[in-house]
Amino acid sequence: MSQACPYCGADVIEGADVCDECQHSLTDMSLPEPTSEVERGLLRDLVTELSPHKPLTVPPTATIGETLAKMVAESIGCIVVADGGKMVGIFTERDALLRVNVDAVKLADRPISSVMTPNPATLRAEDKIALALQRMNVGGYRHLPILDGEELVGVISIRDILNYLTEHNAAAG
Repeated sequence: MSQACPYCGADVIEGADVCDECQHSLTDMSLPEPTSEVERGLLRDLVTELSPHKPLTVPPTATIGETLAKMVAESIGCIVVADGGKMVGIFTERDALLRVNVDAVKLADRPISSVMTPNPATLRAEDKIALALQRMNVGGYRHLPILDGEELVGVISIRDILNYLTEHNAAAG
């Protein structure tokens, strides 16, 4: 069974994620109709509405001790690992708990690259908040880096989405 691409009119197979003709994403076509203003906002608003935070970065050679100290000093839950301006990984409070834990003193001089999450899931600045929520839910993530092309422009957290939902629920109610 096929349907028409809403962007170029080409026939696409039902359930396809991308139009073969124009390469536009078709993921919105299979979504149920939103039943509330909050749902409409999640499907309409871009992750830039969440005001992504300026990412703190460290090089892959930074030590675990330096990285943890920076996270504590800045009261942040994640730090992006970048090599020559290119993101190569992320280190989160979850990584600290699962990979470092009580061995923090013993591992303090090891490079952060040895315990970071390499090639983390990311979002594009033009992605919808619904996609961010889905990606966080499916992947079990609390933080997602935001890219504009290859450039790291920010980081969002689940707290940013909860704040968005709280504000939009209050406005709708």
